[in-house]
Amino acid sequence: MENQIAEPAAVTAAPPSFLRANAEVIAFVVMTVGLIVAPFFTYPLFLMQAMCFALFACAFNLLIGYVGLLSFGHALYFGWASYLAAHSAKVWGLTPELAILTGTATAAILGLVAGSLAIRRQGIYFAMITLALAQMMFFFALQMHFTGGEDGIQAVPRGYLFGLIDLHSEVAMYIVVLFVFLGGFLLIYRIIHSPFGEVLKAIRENEPRAISLGYKTERYKLIAFVLSAALAGLAGSTKAIVLQLASLTDVNWPMSGEVVLMTLVGGLGTIFGPVVGSFVILLMQYKLAIVGEWVLVIQGVIFVTCVLLFRRGIVGEIAARFKG
Repeated sequence: MENQIAEPAAVTAAPPSFLRANAEVIAFVVMTVGLIVAPFFTYPLFLMQAMCFALFACAFNLLIGYVGLLSFGHALYFGWASYLAAHSAKVWGLTPELAILTGTATAAILGLVAGSLAIRRQGIYFAMITLALAQMMFFFALQMHFTGGEDGIQAVPRGYLFGLIDLHSEVAMYIVVLFVFLGGFLLIYRIIHSPFGEVLKAIRENEPRAISLGYKTERYKLIAFVLSAALAGLAGSTKAIVLQLASLTDVNWPMSGEVVLMTLVGGLGTIFGPVVGSFVILLMQYKLAIVGEWVLVIQGVIFVTCVLLFRRGIVGEIAARFKG
């Protein structure tokens, strides 16, 4: 009799992974619907910029949140992809999809070179190597002729997607950016929840144990680094087409710091955290533009508050409350 009573409870009890998957599906649907209707309530250009930075933050989170590698130089891939996409569209006359692919491929190649050097070290040494490489490439961007120096590359043509869709239309451009963002987000989600992603989490938690199990951890970390760089490049390339501009701001070290801030505020190691964090930070910059340089001080106060009171970030704290 006791077994008969206990058995239905065992059948009806849903495993945590199932509940988590359902919650993630619901959150994704809410996010998608929200982005579809958002242009009716705010500026589409702001939303497109926010989606580009959200993808950038998600790419960064793939590296730090699921591999445990803190990069202080991710602006290198975002910024140089932006330059190459803008240059190829304006000077070479490539269509926007080819320009975006050019920028993404550039970021992947840079990620392969930088990652091959950086993953030989761990912890703060890894972070410092990424920062040094990013700053070196920043000075190249400042000196090279095709980047436009301090003026950057301006008036980048949006062109016609596949030679058919006029991206000068805000509606068409918004739809393209939405598809790019959702595609990149789903790719990251798939990576995280694949066997490859499980190995990355194992490396994050205990790399010596992963090595003892026979995994070539340096190879896995390099692949993750290149994927993160390529997705950051995809975000930077799309941003260059959207804003029709590529500048030194995209490749300078404060951009690397900003993506760290977005990820930590939203929730490190959570799939939706970087999205929320990027929208919060950009909305703050947009609304507080009237205070000028003081916006940096306000951002610093909010960052310290989040670290002290919401250590898991916005999404991390919400998830912890539901679990509790």
